[in-house]
Amino acid sequence: MGPPPGADPQLWNWFAAVDTDNSGSINAHELERALINGDWTPFDLDTVKMLMSIFDTDRSGTIGFNEFAGLWKYIKDWQNVFRHFDRDRSGSIDGQELRDALSQFGYQLSPQLLDLVQRKYDPKASNISTPGPGLRPASAAGGAISFDRFVRACVVIKQLSEAFSRLDADRDGWIQINYDQFMNAVLTLP
Repeated sequence: MGPPPGADPQLWNWFAAVDTDNSGSINAHELERALINGDWTPFDLDTVKMLMSIFDTDRSGTIGFNEFAGLWKYIKDWQNVFRHFDRDRSGSIDGQELRDALSQFGYQLSPQLLDLVQRKYDPKASNISTPGPGLRPASAAGGAISFDRFVRACVVIKQLSEAFSRLDADRDGWIQINYDQFMNAVLTLP
């Protein structure tokens, strides 16, 4: 099977290499084995599943070449964003870089929420106790978020913010929702 007409030959070759079972489409496990962070660690499976859910437009459980081309561009765009905010060139996003990125995206999170985001998406920070007397927040403990988890954090914050905005009919920053509405908002996240 060859590339579709007009396809980028290099992108087709990469797609074919990732499609290890030669099915003509890529499943989450094939994609997971192919995606690596800048520090050569594999992408987190939850991030891979999120990417699959975004780009599997026909809901087949796999992505074909055209879906893969969209995913490839998406990842490249996020790599540029990541490089822009990784000011110390460490290959990860620290607490200050995360705050700067989210702020530039239009999200003004409280220090407590920023700390929670860092704990959730930095596997090392998640082992740090919740701040209390004598304890440091995750951001002060030198935690760092890898590229794949940075993408997932930003996508989740965007989707949560959009869900909140849809429910905030009078735009006052407060919502009143029932249990089903809450569960729907949370369970539709990647």
